[in-house]
Amino acid sequence: MKIAVIGANGKEGSLIVKEAVARGLDVTSIVRAAKKSPTDKYLVRDVYDLKAEDVKDFDVLVDALGFFGPNVKEYVPATKHLIEILNGSETRLLVVGGAGSLYVDKDHKQKVYEQAGFPDAVKPLSEEMGKSLDELRDSNINWTFISPAATFEAKGEKTGEYVLAGEELTYDKDGKSVISYADFALAMVDEIVNAKHQKERISVRW
Repeated sequence: MKIAVIGANGKEGSLIVKEAVARGLDVTSIVRAAKKSPTDKYLVRDVYDLKAEDVKDFDVLVDALGFFGPNVKEYVPATKHLIEILNGSETRLLVVGGAGSLYVDKDHKQKVYEQAGFPDAVKPLSEEMGKSLDELRDSNINWTFISPAATFEAKGEKTGEYVLAGEELTYDKDGKSVISYADFALAMVDEIVNAKHQKERISVRW
């Protein structure tokens, strides 16, 4: 299986690459500078410079881009661009999503970031990632959007285990919603390989 990872040099992207390579997948990094590539195979491209011909031979394209601060508004246009270049192709798009757009009720009327007390500093990020998910829902491409738990631990250990959930924020028996970057990468590569949740948003936690 041939996959490409946009943002392969980032904290989550690099772990997805590592997990995919360990499973024997053929991985190409898409980075903005050759020296940033964690793999021998790479494409030097900004996301907006990617064209359909660049990605047509991959089975899966992983979007592990992170836009923060004043750049959060890039989530939607970047997603729209990826939809455009994948439209009509067989390549699947898997997206590293956020927890803020998960629902807190079974009727899916309220999202995490819409709750009182949600940090103002994080709200724009959650809103834009949620809008990106809406773009995917309205598209004709084959996508999967994976949201982490409420607490996403960059330096958390790899346990080799995770709980797969759906559109709602879920908790463990102790009332915690946590996942490490490493186990999120495990879940991502499982979905890459197994393709069990096409055109769906799923979530993972410990």
